Amino acid sequence: MIHAQVQPTQDGALLVDAGLAQQPQAQWLDAAYWQALGRAHGVDGGRGGTLFVDTPLGACALRHYRRGGLMTRFTRDSYAWFGAERTRAFREFRLLAALADAGLPVPAPVAARYRRRGLRYRADLLTRRIEAVEPLAARMTAQRLDEALARAVGATLARFHARGVWHADLNASNILVGSDGTIWLLDFDRGRLRKPQLVWQRANLVRLRRSFDKLGARRIIGFDAGFWHPLLAAYHAAMASGGGGA
Repeated sequence: MIHAQVQPTQDGALLVDAGLAQQPQAQWLDAAYWQALGRAHGVDGGRGGTLFVDTPLGACALRHYRRGGLMTRFTRDSYAWFGAERTRAFREFRLLAALADAGLPVPAPVAARYRRRGLRYRADLLTRRIEAVEPLAARMTAQRLDEALARAVGATLARFHARGVWHADLNASNILVGSDGTIWLLDFDRGRLRKPQLVWQRANLVRLRRSFDKLGARRIIGFDAGFWHPLLAAYHAAMASGGGGA
């Protein structure tokens, strides 16, 4: 179980897993800290990218929250302050903790931080790195898709939806395929728990399909019959049986 604990800092606060063998420090949420130590690695995806870092607790992923779209004209990475528990980092940490404790395949949270300045704040999140995985988007681009993978993705999505997990940006880049066949979901920024309902669950799947189309699904011969339809079939079968368990 993840035991979330708030630790005040000079300009904000940390939210950490109090049960860790070593408690994360504020500098662990600074990319420059790890880069200076030579313990930072490549950036992967996202608006700001994810920096992989070697911490005393093992390999982790560090993400600085950045804005997208039109808001970048006004600010790249600051958000309006409405209280600590409504910061992007704290909310994602607590959601990930709940999902990890429920046995769902998500990266376990290590620490979250906000730094407040007046009515604005900036935030960062540190999670465990998931090893030996590949984004579903990369598998698709290389056209290494099959029905077994489709069924695994569909069944996994059903597990999340059956528990009321709404993903704000469900796309092929936020789904990871493990070398052991495990399907993982990433990036739960703005995600939340909701009452399971067909409307938002269907919207999630539509968003995923849209991401496939952006990657060229319509140009891949047999994509619908060989991947998308088996994915949906596995999803609906799992939902009919209650989500397929924890």
